[in-house]
Amino acid sequence: MSDKARQAGELLLAAHANPAAKLASLPEALRPANRGEAYAIQQIVAESFTGIGGWKVGAANPSADPQCGALPSVNVVSSPASFDGSNRQRWIETEVSFTIGHDLPPRAEPYTSEEIIAAMATAHPTIELLDPRYVDSDAVDPFSVLADSQSHFALIVGPGRADWHGIDFDAEVAEQYVNGVLHTKHMGNPGGDMVRLVQWTANVGAVWAGGLKKGQVVTCGSWTGKSTVADKTAIRAFYPSLGEASVKYL
Repeated sequence: MSDKARQAGELLLAAHANPAAKLASLPEALRPANRGEAYAIQQIVAESFTGIGGWKVGAANPSADPQCGALPSVNVVSSPASFDGSNRQRWIETEVSFTIGHDLPPRAEPYTSEEIIAAMATAHPTIELLDPRYVDSDAVDPFSVLADSQSHFALIVGPGRADWHGIDFDAEVAEQYVNGVLHTKHMGNPGGDMVRLVQWTANVGAVWAGGLKKGQVVTCGSWTGKSTVADKTAIRAFYPSLGEASVKYL
């Protein structure tokens, strides 16, 4: 691992440890110049995790290249959940995630979509909480945001459904509620086929960490976009075919 990546990772780790001391940006000399450098910084940060509890993966549209980030196991939690919202930006996204049913270790031959589907044991309604290590991640270059695991803070995972294969996710509607009031709704995942996203994570994104592991949760991008909520707020994500997940900022 390069010294540049390690120094950048250590700065992000310091901001992880103290949410009140966010970075304006990484120093220019330490900013990742491409995806490879961004993932190298992610790897430095992930070395501090007690374990990788899952992955976030998404794409700007159904044909765009995916991007991913490793998620610390301590903040991959079951719904309902609650978190201290002080000193945090409190961005929320409604998503769908899948629990991996068996290990998918790196191998020379890429995993097929059929093998990926067989490994996606259950589907879940999910809420991702975002809290970047930057003062304003929208003002930071995209590779620096990727190095910060795209601003991930926590993943709240609702009950799983094993018979998810019959759900028409293109026609599924995500409903996001804030304090009991419908806040946002959207049909379909803007990133397209979620099997493609999990497949890419197994074949490319998670290879440095030994691939996808049994029990890890892979969340497949926001259906509702990124929204900011106030402190002491209740959030609920609902899908007609999957049910709901909920979280409160205390």
